[in-house]
Amino acid sequence: MRLALVLFFLLASPAFAQEWFMRAGDVLFSEVELSDRLRGNTITFHDGGEARFFEDESYSYTYANGGGTAQGQYKVNDDSTVCIDFANGFSRCDLYVLNGERLVMATEDGVRFPIRDVTPGVSD
Repeated sequence: MRLALVLFFLLASPAFAQEWFMRAGDVLFSEVELSDRLRGNTITFHDGGEARFFEDESYSYTYANGGGTAQGQYKVNDDSTVCIDFANGFSRCDLYVLNGERLVMATEDGVRFPIRDVTPGVSD
């Protein structure tokens, strides 16, 4: 029974959950490396959505095609993840990896979103 409980908690841990969607060539970032890539910058996804990572750790995501904007606070972690607490009470964590020359964001359920551009500076 103890072994089953240990295995349950080990397999349910975020570190284990993230392993299943890694792909060959994915390179994780340290907290400093990922913060340097995101903080103060705007990342643009291929659908035109834009995520803005402000210096003060505030965050906004503007959906493509006039779909609105979500606001929140972000935290860069030492496991190559960024967690966002949105103003509406929703929270999420995403994994950022470098695969070759491409920055990729992967959701907790394994959906991958390649980043089209990283633009220095953010605007309100």
